[in-house]
Amino acid sequence: MDSSTALNILLISQKYGLYTSYIVLTTGIIGNFLNIFIFTNFKAFQNNQCVLYFVTESISNICQLITFFLIRLLTILNGIDPASSILFWCKFRPMMIASCTLISFSAISFSACDQYLSTNLQFNLRKLSTIKLAKILILIAIIISILHSIPFCIFLEIRASVCAVFNPKMSQYLSFFYYPILSGFLPIFIASLFSILAYRNVRRIVRRQIPIVRRRLDRQLTAMVLIRIIAFVILTLPYGIQRMYTYLAKIDQSNLFIYAINNLVGAVMSSLFNLNHATCFYIFMVSSSRFRRQVKYVLVKKCCQRLKRWFCCNKHQVYPNMQIQSMVSSIELE
Repeated sequence: MDSSTALNILLISQKYGLYTSYIVLTTGIIGNFLNIFIFTNFKAFQNNQCVLYFVTESISNICQLITFFLIRLLTILNGIDPASSILFWCKFRPMMIASCTLISFSAISFSACDQYLSTNLQFNLRKLSTIKLAKILILIAIIISILHSIPFCIFLEIRASVCAVFNPKMSQYLSFFYYPILSGFLPIFIASLFSILAYRNVRRIVRRQIPIVRRRLDRQLTAMVLIRIIAFVILTLPYGIQRMYTYLAKIDQSNLFIYAINNLVGAVMSSLFNLNHATCFYIFMVSSSRFRRQVKYVLVKKCCQRLKRWFCCNKHQVYPNMQIQSMVSSIELE
């Protein structure tokens, strides 16, 4: 009874993971590309540090979602998870996920810190918020994330068709530092603290003598960062707790029923965690009416203008060619 129930649970978790992956992948790719397109084409967002962090996060999210897509596609084509049989995929998937996760979480934390600095009443703190500093921080985050992923390549192994870390010291690092602190409590604490401080600054921003356009942009970006971080905490924290429990409890297939339950819970927590990399654009759309108007302006007006210019250019190119062809044919007839 327990064995058949466990097999059914494993089947349910497998189907759940497969279908949610399609949904997350589709919505995430569309949303992140729209994020990049809107932020790079709307004039008010250009040369803004916080927006640069948003774009960096979206690029990192796309890389992570494509990695998931490749694994799912190979699983469908081969009938088995390639990470459980091919050492390259066993090492590559966690490396990419760890790197993209840290880059994305760093960008979220940096955006909260930047909003705190850019909205601060003290000039000495405000002048720290620069596009140059943002580029330096992003480069440092990328380098550290790539270096941090190297131990995953070293210690990941395949045993009994299971891709996992079997080294006890690396397992302790994952259990006590990576999941609970580096990809859990630390970015959540930093992002939450500075977003709250930035929100407090924005409520007092009327005291500063700054243009109304800049004041509205600061309020908009601060509200977007705050809502984004609330969603970030809700979607990230359960996954970190579940992964930490898995490593601490050392759950394996010896107890099939417990393994199946943990697998199902892991699939649900993983889908929530992946939503964190797919819903950024939709969170901005829901949280900011001004952002919705900006999206409409870029997608409708700007795209229509570009299409009209493209059509007019092609039209001017086509008509001269048609005239030349008609002249040549008339000459040949003569």
